[in-house]
Amino acid sequence: MRSRPVWQFHCLVYATIALSCYVHFAQAADAKTQPTDFIELAAVMLKDGHHDRALLALQNVDLGNKKTDLARFYTLQGLAYLGLNDLEAAKDSLQQAIRNGQKDPSIFIYLAQAYFGVKDYKNTIDAIGKAGALANKDATLISLKAESHWHLQQPEAAIKALNDGQRVFPSDFRFLKRKVFYLVELGLYQEAVRLGREYLTRSKATAADYAAFGNALRLSREYREAVNILEVARLQYPSDEMIAKLLAHTYLDQGQLNSAAFILEQATLLNPALQAEAAEIYRRAGRLHKALTLNESIGDQKVKFKQRLSILLALRQFERAANMESSLYRTGLLEDQDVRYALAYALFSSRRFAEANKHLDHLKNAELFRKATELRRLMEVCKTEPWQCT
Repeated sequence: MRSRPVWQFHCLVYATIALSCYVHFAQAADAKTQPTDFIELAAVMLKDGHHDRALLALQNVDLGNKKTDLARFYTLQGLAYLGLNDLEAAKDSLQQAIRNGQKDPSIFIYLAQAYFGVKDYKNTIDAIGKAGALANKDATLISLKAESHWHLQQPEAAIKALNDGQRVFPSDFRFLKRKVFYLVELGLYQEAVRLGREYLTRSKATAADYAAFGNALRLSREYREAVNILEVARLQYPSDEMIAKLLAHTYLDQGQLNSAAFILEQATLLNPALQAEAAEIYRRAGRLHKALTLNESIGDQKVKFKQRLSILLALRQFERAANMESSLYRTGLLEDQDVRYALAYALFSSRRFAEANKHLDHLKNAELFRKATELRRLMEVCKTEPWQCT
């Protein structure tokens, strides 16, 4: 799960650090050392959300001056880098702040975010632990802790963190949702389905939630449960294209071609671009006339003509297939050697041998070249013994 920079979730905590660094401009005017002025200016810039300007101000600080507050300097620099999503630089600066005496436990909240961003999951957990009680006041941090344990292949600790999050934030369903996906990945499908249904019932589940859960079950080959979830979603979100496509592909994974094609055909009323896929599945299911009917409405000419050629060949309507030559040429499809061979075969089957030979001459692919040689042999047989080709 991707998280926004932690500073966005900790306005109160941030205020604590920022206020400890911030002195009003009127007080800044009375300051006696220049470095303090730039540090205070950086604090103001950060408070206003100008992270790049804060860094520019900090560049003017004299780090060699013994009066410079290095803990405050590196804290502000780390926060600025976090705001700019430069996580490596943020991590280094925040570590420097700690080394130079920063005692505020809030620093570890920001450091945890930086560690997580650079995929240092062990140190992420470490930093969250050092934040103490502050860590339990923020749902995002608990979520980061769970994910870090999961990335470290510590599933029990990950699920324990999610349980802790649920207990502290009972109305925040992110923990329940994440637990469902962890259980799916662990192969604990029965419990995953139970909690998944609980999540979908209790939370304000969106079509995307249903799709994610259904697809997770589908990818785990739990097709029956995936179909159950996605069928419910289809009733609730009849206009959602992703739900329809996932449900169709779940049926397709089980070899239920007609069900898959029917769902996609219905979805074409909302998105005509799905007609090609629906027609292709009908073709594979052997419902060739249905496939040809849908093919008529496909907008993409290349897709339409390539598919039509295969359908006509399957219907053994060789003359109609052979007469597609000009359309195939016009759309550039004859550059596809498989299409060119299919056209040559249609011409051969229509006894237009000279035209078929012309296309066979263009084939370079080894397998198609072999097929072309066999087709030429059959042409010679048909010429000398036409009764064998009736």
